[in-house]
Amino acid sequence: MPLVKLSDLVTKSDHTYAVGAFNVSDMEMAMGAIKAAEEMNAPLILQVAEGRLRYSPLDLLGPVMIAAAKRCTVPTAVHLDHGSEMETIRLALDLGFTSVMFDGSKYPLDENIARTREVVKLAKSYGADVEAEIGRVGGVEGDYKSVDILVTSVEEARQFAEESGVDALAVAIGTAHGNYKEQPVLRIDRLKEIAAAVKTPLVLHGGTGLTNEDFRACIANGIQKINIATASYDASANRIRKVAAENPQARYFEFSEAIVEGTYENVKKHMEIFGMKDKA
Repeated sequence: MPLVKLSDLVTKSDHTYAVGAFNVSDMEMAMGAIKAAEEMNAPLILQVAEGRLRYSPLDLLGPVMIAAAKRCTVPTAVHLDHGSEMETIRLALDLGFTSVMFDGSKYPLDENIARTREVVKLAKSYGADVEAEIGRVGGVEGDYKSVDILVTSVEEARQFAEESGVDALAVAIGTAHGNYKEQPVLRIDRLKEIAAAVKTPLVLHGGTGLTNEDFRACIANGIQKINIATASYDASANRIRKVAAENPQARYFEFSEAIVEGTYENVKKHMEIFGMKDKA
């Protein structure tokens, strides 16, 4: 099936489900995510974060993601997550990624808008979509330094969406990247206000560790795309440890299959929570 764009998968017209965007770092993780999507008959976003590229160089992993998406029987977008360098963003677009995220959340609002507009102009020349972030999702993405949560304001979200021209907007409502040390307190009230004020589809980062009820509340109040990364990495690592414990003589290919199965199980679980079954 041909690759699709991010804007083909996310819409503000249906609040019964959200599309899962699953980070992968190798062929096995991509295979596991696609196995789950095909079994669920669910749309899929395969993505990789710039902060993970020292483990999985984009010029090597990117073509694998593109090839995997083209083989998938359900609509699949390929996305660069948390891009901060124009060189990385341009490479992703050259490789055929159908969307890129520019994370300018560390900049003042006006500078974030200006930089994001440059990325939008570039991406549109490739026929690709752009996601951006306003506010700060906490924790640490990849190898970057951990940051504190800065909840998105309604007025800044409105201004950013109107002036930047992005196709999806990540908002900070109390989530953090990575594993939580304590249960997060989500600002569903703020999310609801932003959704009412902004026409752009909204994205939730920092999904690992949220409860089923948390996810459903976010979806019901405007979230259309949910990122999952750490949970898939943890699920794959747990499967590898299980194989090693049960069979100390396990071969490489048994560990490779463990990554596929660990990712598959985690992606399928989250797709069920997100209400994605039969939404392809």
